[in-house]
Amino acid sequence: MHQRASDGQTAAATSTRWWARLAGVAAGVAGLAVADLASWLIAPAASPVPAVGELIIKLLPAPLVNFGKDTLGKADKPILVTIIVVGLLVVFALAGQQERRRSWGGAPVFGALALIALVAVTVRTQADPAAYVPTLVGLLVGYMLLSSLITRLRRWQPARSRPDDEAAEPARRSFLRWTILVGALATVGAVAGRALASAASAVSDARGRLQLPAPATPAAPVPAGADLGVAGLSPYVTPNEEFYRIDTALQVPVIDPADWSLSITGMVDRPLTITYADLTAKPLTEHLATLTCVSNEVGGDLIGNARWLGFPIRELLAQAGPQAGADMVLSTSEDGFTAGTPLGALTDPKREALLAVGMNGEPLPLEHGFPVRMVVPGLYGYVSATKWVRTLKVTTFAADQGYWTPLGWSALGPIKLASRIDVPRKSSVDAGQVAVAGVAWAQHTGIAKVEVQIDGGPWESAELAETTGPDTWRQWRYAWAAGAGDHTIAVRATDAQGQLQVAAEAPPAPDGSTGYHEVRVKVR
Repeated sequence: MHQRASDGQTAAATSTRWWARLAGVAAGVAGLAVADLASWLIAPAASPVPAVGELIIKLLPAPLVNFGKDTLGKADKPILVTIIVVGLLVVFALAGQQERRRSWGGAPVFGALALIALVAVTVRTQADPAAYVPTLVGLLVGYMLLSSLITRLRRWQPARSRPDDEAAEPARRSFLRWTILVGALATVGAVAGRALASAASAVSDARGRLQLPAPATPAAPVPAGADLGVAGLSPYVTPNEEFYRIDTALQVPVIDPADWSLSITGMVDRPLTITYADLTAKPLTEHLATLTCVSNEVGGDLIGNARWLGFPIRELLAQAGPQAGADMVLSTSEDGFTAGTPLGALTDPKREALLAVGMNGEPLPLEHGFPVRMVVPGLYGYVSATKWVRTLKVTTFAADQGYWTPLGWSALGPIKLASRIDVPRKSSVDAGQVAVAGVAWAQHTGIAKVEVQIDGGPWESAELAETTGPDTWRQWRYAWAAGAGDHTIAVRATDAQGQLQVAAEAPPAPDGSTGYHEVRVKVR
C-alpha cells in the first residue's frame, strides 16, 4: 500500500513538472507574439527572432556560413529560424519548471532571453531606442503570464491532491482553462504577427498607391524574336513573382518611401542626401538587365531578367564628386548588408548602373528591395545589387569590405560566361524531333554563339534568339533528331568578344561556378 502511494506521488510530481513546462511554453510563445506584434507597430526591424537569427549569422565562422549557403540553399534561413524557435520552446519549458520550484525562478531565464534579444536588436537597428520596446514588453508580458499560470498550478497541486479530491477540482479547472486560453491567444498572436510580416500592410498600401513616372529614356523594345516560344524555356523577361531572391535578411525590411533617403558619403567633395521624391522627380532611365547570384551552380536558377526603372548612379556620384584615389563604393542596406562595387563600374557611361525604383512596369516588390535598390549589369549581386539601399560610401578596397568578402568570396565579382539547358528536363522523351533549348548569358558583353553536344560528339551551333542588348541573357534552340536510348546533352557558349565558356568544373566559391551544363535523357 505504501509503495502504491509512493508510486502515485512520483507520477503526480512528474505530471506537475510537465504541466509547468506546458505553462512555460504557452506563456513564452504569448510573449514572443506580443513582441512580434509590437515590433510591427513600433519598429519593424525589432522583431526578436529575426534579429537573433541575423546575429547568429554574423557570429558564425565563415566556413560554416558558406557550408549552409552551399548545402541548404534557399532553405538556410527558414531552417535557422526553425532551430531558434525549437530552442526557445525548450527554454520556455525550463522557465516554467523553474518557476514551479520557487517564485521568481523563471525570471532569470526570461531575463537572459531578453538580454540576448536586446543585443541582437541593437546590432540590427543600430541602437534605435524605440527598437527595444517590443522585446521588453513581450518578455515582460510573457513572464507575467507564466507567473499567473504557475500560481494557479500551485493551488491545484496535482502532486498532493488525490484523484477523488473534489476540493482540488476548481483549481484544476482554473489552471487548465487559463493555460488553454493563453495558448490560444499565443497562437492567434503568432499567426497575426506573421500575417503582418507577410503583408507589411502600411507599406504595401503605400506601394500600391505609387504611380511611377514614365521613363525619360525608355528601354529598347523587346524584339519579337527574343522569345523562341519553346514550352518550358525560361521567358525572356522573368515575371516578378518568379524572380529569384537571395539576401541575408530573415525579415524583409519595411520602408515607407516617404521615410526613405540615400546618403552619399566618404571620399567625395560634396556629400549629398536624396529622398524618394527627389529621386523619382529626376529623368529616369529604363533598362533591361539580367541579374545573377554568385551562388548559382552550373545549370542553376538563381538568375532572372527584368526591365528596371531608375536613375543612373553615375550622375549622383558626379554630383558628389569622388576624390582621387577612391576605387570602390560601399553600399549599405536597411538590414545592414553591405556590398563593395568597383567605382569604375558605377561611373562607366556605357553601363546602366541604376538606383532602381521599378521592376517590370511596377514599383519594386517588397522582397526585391522596395522602395530603392541597386542594379549593376555585369556584376554578381553580392557585390552590386544591394536591396533597400540607404547609403553609398565612396572609399577604397583597401579600406573597406562588403559583407561576403571577409567570408572568403572575391572582392570584384564580374559575372562569368555561362549557359543552361531548360528543355528537355524530363528524364525521358519520345524519339524523333526534340527541341533542346535554354538560355546563355555574359552580361555587359553579350552572347555570340551557343553550341550543343550530344553524347560527346561534335559541337553543333544552336539558333540564337534576339535580345535588347548585351546586358540580358539570350535564348537558344537546337533541333535534335533523337534516337532511342540513353543520351547526354551538353551546352557551351561563346561571348561577343570570342571567349569560350570555361569547361573546367568549379564551385560557386569564391567567384562563381564554371563548367558545361549537362542533362541526361532517356529516349523511348
